[in-house]
Amino acid sequence: MMNMNKLEDLLTSLNKKEDEKQKNAVLWALAIIGAVAAVAGIAYAVYRFFAPDYLEDFEEDFDDDFDDYFEDEDDDKDEK
Repeated sequence: MMNMNKLEDLLTSLNKKEDEKQKNAVLWALAIIGAVAAVAGIAYAVYRFFAPDYLEDFEEDFDDDFDDYFEDEDDDKDEK
């Protein structure tokens, strides 16, 4: 009877160690994924900070052309 209890305790402790190894593997995987995501986020933020905004210049040019077009139409109406 005493040997059976010791055997059960031994099996229980082995199962716990296997569970801890699996938990540690998952924890390491999540930590690596988190670190990669953090580095990628920082790299993107630095890129957006230093990259010029070409669209802003385009919108300004488009607005100027758009305004010129309507000013031309207003001039044509005044002449008639």
